[in-house]
Amino acid sequence: MKNRVKKFSIALVAFVSFMGVAVSVLPLIGLATSGDIDTTVIDEKWGKPTFVYGGGLSDKQIKETEKLVGIDNSENVASVAVTGEDLVKYLKEGSGDTANMISSVLVQKENADKGVEVTIKTPENITQITQDQYANAAITAGVNDAKIIVASVKKVTGESALTGIYKAFDVNGEDLDQDRMEVAQKELETTNDIAQENAEKMDFDSAKFDQAIIEIKQELADLKEKQGELATKEDIERIINDALKNNQLENAVTQDQINQLMALFEKYQQTSAIDSAQVKEQLKTLSDSVQSKFGEALQEAKDSGFLDKVGNFFSQVWNALVGLFN
Repeated sequence: MKNRVKKFSIALVAFVSFMGVAVSVLPLIGLATSGDIDTTVIDEKWGKPTFVYGGGLSDKQIKETEKLVGIDNSENVASVAVTGEDLVKYLKEGSGDTANMISSVLVQKENADKGVEVTIKTPENITQITQDQYANAAITAGVNDAKIIVASVKKVTGESALTGIYKAFDVNGEDLDQDRMEVAQKELETTNDIAQENAEKMDFDSAKFDQAIIEIKQELADLKEKQGELATKEDIERIINDALKNNQLENAVTQDQINQLMALFEKYQQTSAIDSAQVKEQLKTLSDSVQSKFGEALQEAKDSGFLDKVGNFFSQVWNALVGLFN
């Protein structure tokens, strides 16, 4: 009997150890990297990339942030601060407290049909907002064909970075619609809240949630085009539920969260984004990017033989446990 217990203990320890390795390795599989913005050349779209730094930063922190976003020579970029006043100007909200403006962005205008690409250089300090949440909301606001780098010298939620993106377009003479900017901020807050609330759920995937948000926007635009009128509340709820189901999220997102999405998209479809061909194209490009992340970890695990090793391991554990009682 003692020998059997010993064998079982060894198998159990091996199992726990292996699972610890598996859990630590799997999140690393399939991580994608994004290109930097070249600040050594003059871009014909805006002349220079635009660096919008948080107005709450000290001079030392501004220099540190420049390095974080990849600026080797500050003369090669157009630099401007984003302030609390900008938050009030673009979003009609906030107290105008510049001290809270920390996250910063480097923005470069791209050729047509490039879409909106966002890279977070300091994910350890942008604690909540994801790259695709930024891109999704920016498209709602009217941002198009831009490469955006986000960074922060200290831990922040990251929500104020969207205001910096708006300012980059503003100072380069590209006006964004006020209503759309406000709805975009609401979108960022709502989607982030839902993602945070569901982060610990096994059946919730943030990339698939980002894709669901894209699909909801696309379906609302298609319905408006076909019917010539906006979706009813019933239509919006159906479209939301269909998008969640399409992305295997129907069991993760609660009815209260669906209600929050309904309120958001009632406002969204009241903006010019609903009829915008530009938004349609930008969403398609973003959707292709988001969906490319689906299954990357699984495929790379298959290619590396990792899954075969997992299967062999479980087979060995099973045989060992069965052997204890034979």
